[in-house]
Amino acid sequence: MAGWMDEYGDFSPHPSLDVEVGALERAADELRTRLRENYPFFHPRYIGQMLKPPHPVAVIGYVTAMLVNPNNHALDGGPATARMEKEVVSQLAAMFGFDQHLGHLTSSGTIANLEALFVARETHPGKVVAYSADAHYTHARMCRLLGVDGRAVRTVADGTMDLQALKELLRTGAVGTVVATTGTTGLGAVDPVHQIVALCRRYGARVHVDAAYGGFFRLIADDGADGVAAAPFTAIADCDSVVIDPHKHGLQPYGCGAVLFKDPGVARHYLHDSPYTYFTSDELHLGEISLECSRAGAAAAALWLTLRLLPLTPEGLGAVLRPGRRAALAWSRHIAASEQLSLYQHPQLDILTYYPTRDRLSQVDRASAHLLARGMQLPPAQSLFVATYSVDAAALAARGHRLVADVPHGRILRSVLMKPETEQHIPSLHQQVLDLLGDSQG
Repeated sequence: MAGWMDEYGDFSPHPSLDVEVGALERAADELRTRLRENYPFFHPRYIGQMLKPPHPVAVIGYVTAMLVNPNNHALDGGPATARMEKEVVSQLAAMFGFDQHLGHLTSSGTIANLEALFVARETHPGKVVAYSADAHYTHARMCRLLGVDGRAVRTVADGTMDLQALKELLRTGAVGTVVATTGTTGLGAVDPVHQIVALCRRYGARVHVDAAYGGFFRLIADDGADGVAAAPFTAIADCDSVVIDPHKHGLQPYGCGAVLFKDPGVARHYLHDSPYTYFTSDELHLGEISLECSRAGAAAAALWLTLRLLPLTPEGLGAVLRPGRRAALAWSRHIAASEQLSLYQHPQLDILTYYPTRDRLSQVDRASAHLLARGMQLPPAQSLFVATYSVDAAALAARGHRLVADVPHGRILRSVLMKPETEQHIPSLHQQVLDLLGDSQG
């Protein structure tokens, strides 16, 4: 990159930009010290939230492009990275089976879903947007922001959308768009997209898929022994829009989301003009099809470089996802054979929910809270980082769990097994959970 910069001629940086080396060393040392106040997202013993570091290839791609600091809003702000963005978006569209598309990267899944719901409002003004009661809270929030009537559809026992409840709502004729989720952030539940599409087409509603978390599982959705159910993911090809987050299973740094529309004609809803951009080319500028303006071209470069080495195939990026899926299945078998733990529900992706086997919900809550806190308090080399998930008596009963509901809600345990290294650590992780539970009883 320095060689490319030298082609434009040498110049001296302005003295106002100079910093004293000793001061830099001290500040950088303070930065490293402060960054120690983090959880070890990189380690297999961190199985708490949907967090892990980006792949080193993505870091190389990001930092390399960041030296130029392109802005992918317009081609004159980042011609090279804008073309890279179009290439990776085309690859994502092909993964989902879109034969044509319009789309771009975003700074997050939240913004990507905002754009999808914005188009839903513009194409079906005055109509309801329906989403699962277990869908991400962003849908209700963005409906309020857009002035759209959002309706939560109840779920069935495995956390997926209740099709009968959806059908009843569709029959009213009020629904313009239904949001299906392939991988809820709480349970990793995958809505039956194939059945939702059939219902929506019958009643004239659009289908948007929130695949922010689970979208890349399309690569291993093969109905295999360690794969996931194929039908919901295959049906995304028949939907109107989809959102995916490469900064989750796509191995990218934050923030890198994406939104794709099957109909390129939705570009008409973004139309605007600017007297000072879009002048270097008649080619489509990404800012002309985006609600966001400034966006990091470095994010496109990072994803582009990653997909050159880990392509969107079962043998490429799919091979990175499969160990996490196997880990969830393996741990669920350990739990099923255990007297100290109970499986809350069977994992549909790589998120596992389970709880300490107790008679009362209040006891489950206390044991789960103890395990969460005690695991984090251990010395670094022995620490364990899990998460909790709040449930009520009705949710437990729906899944066949017989506990005395002496409190309205209680915390159970939740583990996100999204790092491929976790698979080899499942026996030790299971034993550590048991040891911590034994400590709570002591």
